[in-house]
Amino acid sequence: MHAKDILIDGYSRIQEEVHATVEGLGPDDLHARPGPGANSIAWLVWHLTRVQDDHIADAFGLDQVWLTQDFQKTFGLDLPRHDTGYGHTSAKVDKVRVDSGELLTGYYDAVHAQTLGALRELAAKDLERVVDERWDPPVTLGVRLVSVLSDDLQHIGQAAYVRGLLQTA
Repeated sequence: MHAKDILIDGYSRIQEEVHATVEGLGPDDLHARPGPGANSIAWLVWHLTRVQDDHIADAFGLDQVWLTQDFQKTFGLDLPRHDTGYGHTSAKVDKVRVDSGELLTGYYDAVHAQTLGALRELAAKDLERVVDERWDPPVTLGVRLVSVLSDDLQHIGQAAYVRGLLQTA
């Protein structure tokens, strides 16, 4: 198995979990926050998708799906265009509201398609390319891809946990 196949499998697991976590939830459940300062399912899924969209686009020299496929306009959030949710306050978490889970999964699916397209073109040597020199050591494409995968899996796990809390309440 090649490294790109492992990455494709990992990112596909995120997609499966996004759908499983959001499926069948209405706006009240999507925006429920299990405690003060906690994140909602809507915010967690939006954020993990924004981070993947932003970081994959940057690493591969692509345009963000958020901007090119009008998701930024469709979501209609009162946030800056390039906001990914990093460092959001509780008030900003509240601004991420959707009418249905289909909007969240539709955006994730579009980002996932772009991610898979980029991953399928990878050669092993591409993983060594430096994509961010602001760190010491500089970040390679391979490290960035694993970092995004890890971050997304953590956030979808958090969202699934919130769903479980809602179902037992």
